[in-house]
Amino acid sequence: MKTSEIFKTKKVLSLEIFPPKRTAEVSTIYNTVNELKGLAPDFISVTYGAGGNENNTETLNIASAIKNTYGIESVAHLPCINLTKRDVLKMLDDFRKAGIENILALRGDINPDVISQKEFKYASDLISFIKDNGDFNIIGACYPEGHIESMNIVDDIRNLKTKVDAGANQLITQLFFNNDYFYSFRERIAIAGIDVPIEAGIMPVVNKKQIERMVTLCGVNLPKKFLSMMERYENCPEAMRDAGIAYAIDQIVDLITQGVDGIHLYTMNNPYIAHRIYTAINTLLAA
Repeated sequence: MKTSEIFKTKKVLSLEIFPPKRTAEVSTIYNTVNELKGLAPDFISVTYGAGGNENNTETLNIASAIKNTYGIESVAHLPCINLTKRDVLKMLDDFRKAGIENILALRGDINPDVISQKEFKYASDLISFIKDNGDFNIIGACYPEGHIESMNIVDDIRNLKTKVDAGANQLITQLFFNNDYFYSFRERIAIAGIDVPIEAGIMPVVNKKQIERMVTLCGVNLPKKFLSMMERYENCPEAMRDAGIAYAIDQIVDLITQGVDGIHLYTMNNPYIAHRIYTAINTLLAA
C-alpha cells in the first residue's frame, strides 16, 4: 500500500528504526519490530545509514520483513549522493521484488572520506529518477527551521517545491523542539503551493550527548524550556528519560490539537519509549 493514501482516512502515526551497525546484532532489530508491532503503526521506515551498499542490504531485508512477515507497511530510506543511476535502478528492482512500494528519497549526508558520485546532486534529482523508473510512493524530507546548508528560508522552501514538483507524494520533517517553527513552516509552504501531507518528525531526547549530536548535525534550535530540562536532569538518566518522553508527548499533543497530518516518531530502536508515547497519545490520534 502506498502510505500517502493513508492520510485520506486518518491522522497517521509512523515509526522510524535503523539497522544495527554490526551484522552480528541484526537479529535484535526484529525483536524491536516485534515489540513495536503492538502499537499498530501505519508504517515503519528503515534508515539507510552510513555503511554504503552493505547497509542497504540490511535496509532492504528489514523493510521487507516488516511488510511481509509482520504485516506492517514499510518505507525504505534511499540516500543518493554516493550512488549511480545504475545502483539506483538495481535497488528499485530489489524493492519491487520485495513488495516495497514506499521510498524516502534523500540526498544523504556528505562524507568527506567517500567520493560522492556526480549523477544525483540533490534529492529532487533522485525523486525525478524514481518517478520515471517505477510506480513507487515517494516521500521527501523537509526542514521546519530550514536545511542547515540552505542560504535562507526562502531558498529552502523553493528547493522543497522542486522536490514536490518532481514527484514527492508526502513529506516528513526533520526533528524540531519548538512547534512554532513547524506552524510557521506550514504557513510558508501553503503560500508556496505545496499541498501534500506532512508528518511532524518527533525525537524523544533521553540523554545530553544525543541532543548535542543532533544540534551539530541538523542545526536545530533548542528552546529555553528544553534547555532547562536538560540542565536539571542531565546527571540523572532515568529522570532525563522521563522528562524527554514528557517533552515529546507535550509537543505531540499540541501538534494534534493544531491539525497536524501525522506524527513520525524517531524511536532510536527503543520500544519502551515508543510505547510510553503511544499510550499517551493514542486516543488523541483516533479522535
